[in-house]
Amino acid sequence: MSDPPSSSSSSSGTPPPRTPPNMHQNTIDPSSKWLVQKYGGTSVGKYAVKIAEDIVSRYIDQHRVAVVCSARSGSTKALGTTNLLLRAASEALRRPHKKNTNSGFVTPVTNGLFRTMSYSETLSSPSSPSSPRSASPGQLFSLTPLTVPQTGQTSPEFNTTVDIIRSEHLNAARASVSDPFLLEELEAEIEKDCDWLRGFLFAAQVIGEISPRSKDCIVGLGEKLSCKIMTVVLRDRGIDAEYVSLEDIIPDRDDADSGASEGPLDQPFYDRLAIAIGDRISQCAPRVPVVTGFFGPVPGSLLSQVGRGYTDLLSALLAVGLSASELQIWKEVDGIFTADPRKVPTARLIPIISPAEAAELTYYGSEVVHPFTMEQVIQKKISIRIKNVENPKGGGTVIHPDPDIDSPAVQQEIGSQSVPEPVSLARLHELSLVAEEHKHGRMPTAVTIKEHIMVLNVNSNRKNVSHGFFAGVFGTLDRFGVVVDLISTSEVHVSMAIEDSLNKKLLERLLLELKKSGTVSVHTDMCILSLVGKLQNMVGIAGRMFTTLAQGDVNIDMISQGSSEINISCVIAGQDAVKALNLIHQNCLQIKPEGAKGRVGPWLF
Repeated sequence: MSDPPSSSSSSSGTPPPRTPPNMHQNTIDPSSKWLVQKYGGTSVGKYAVKIAEDIVSRYIDQHRVAVVCSARSGSTKALGTTNLLLRAASEALRRPHKKNTNSGFVTPVTNGLFRTMSYSETLSSPSSPSSPRSASPGQLFSLTPLTVPQTGQTSPEFNTTVDIIRSEHLNAARASVSDPFLLEELEAEIEKDCDWLRGFLFAAQVIGEISPRSKDCIVGLGEKLSCKIMTVVLRDRGIDAEYVSLEDIIPDRDDADSGASEGPLDQPFYDRLAIAIGDRISQCAPRVPVVTGFFGPVPGSLLSQVGRGYTDLLSALLAVGLSASELQIWKEVDGIFTADPRKVPTARLIPIISPAEAAELTYYGSEVVHPFTMEQVIQKKISIRIKNVENPKGGGTVIHPDPDIDSPAVQQEIGSQSVPEPVSLARLHELSLVAEEHKHGRMPTAVTIKEHIMVLNVNSNRKNVSHGFFAGVFGTLDRFGVVVDLISTSEVHVSMAIEDSLNKKLLERLLLELKKSGTVSVHTDMCILSLVGKLQNMVGIAGRMFTTLAQGDVNIDMISQGSSEINISCVIAGQDAVKALNLIHQNCLQIKPEGAKGRVGPWLF
């Protein structure tokens, strides 16, 4: 099966689009560095015009900007482009009901050929001719994107899903692009890509299989459509943008030097990939490259090796390959907060955070940046900035690789990448107090909650002999692919907090296996409360945390603290999550006025 069609760009070997006069381009100042901006699906879906007018246009006079886009989101999670593409893939594997001999989608004809027609032809000709068109010998085995159902036949189930994808992107294009010539070209690209998808899914239905590599190609179409729309929106706003598809950037797996294998991808592979991506994008200057998050057929499948966060990983590798000054990840929040501002009204923005703290927040419930993605740029001493599409002048939160993040040099470097909004004198005073507390190691960084947790308790059957008990428990978890978030142990007892995402039958089988090692009990509807920061210098912080919870009548089911002393975590009932967040934030993360008592007011209870 073929790969999706690619439009003109420097990556495909065809000439890039002609640049009209007076188009706004990246700076040609030789001293300027690259700045990689990654936009999530919601940002691209809702704020494409704002990105072009208020963000990219502000940066390209001082930086060489490269844009990376995720697949567009939908009005609901289920209608997001990636979810729709995965749904279409699964629908292609559902066999049609065989009610009669003509229920299939392709009907053989007398000359052994198939009557086929493209989707665009279908629109103009609802009813197909009674006899097939003649075909030359060279056309004997060619299939155009969509085979037309004959009388009595039904359209494949995936057709409806592809129609949704098509209409969503056409509507987005028409709402964002005003130039009729650019819009016509974009609509043609969307139609062509959707025709390709129909043909690809039809071929998969015929052979009854979608390989992991084929699923990668299907899912990768989402980023391509998103980037094509963003490219045209930028050009419509006078910015000289160029669409770049990286589907062929991976070295051939037969190349002995490519590091390709079916096993896990190693760091040398990513290092070589970063160099290849950087070289490719450097050729776009002075145009603004709009780069697909999908980067081709990774050995062993992109989805299985990397997962759906591959767009973030691509942006990190691009930042490394370009030796960028900064990687910016644009979302719909101002940055990382001391707590979830939707649940804690007094939560404040964290201006700077260490990679270790950001990783802990990601593990325990806050959507920051995946630790592996973060590692790619941090090890090259490139900082990451989280920014808000709706508030582009805000400073955001910087994940900085320098351990001495409080030094004046680091602070100056951080401020140089953004133009923050004006700050009131009262706010400046508050920030100075917070900075002073952090400097002396007296305040944690943030508190977070990870919900939908289940606690498994296993007591050994052999009270006097513990040999093999832990091996049996963890061997069982490994066979079932269960990831443990927190663990607390004694010689003959182990408590484990895991995500409550197992289906009922799988959970029943897991519990039966665990009962071979001992008595098992299960507690559901729990959550993990984590206090994150450089806690090793904070004498008494654990006592303050647990005393606060006790005073608030929050029962603690399980406690865990790692040797790194980056976080203290405990398991509590899910119904106490919001109350516990506010309690800990007020008593452990806020500056209290002189003479204030430690206990919080009754409004939280």
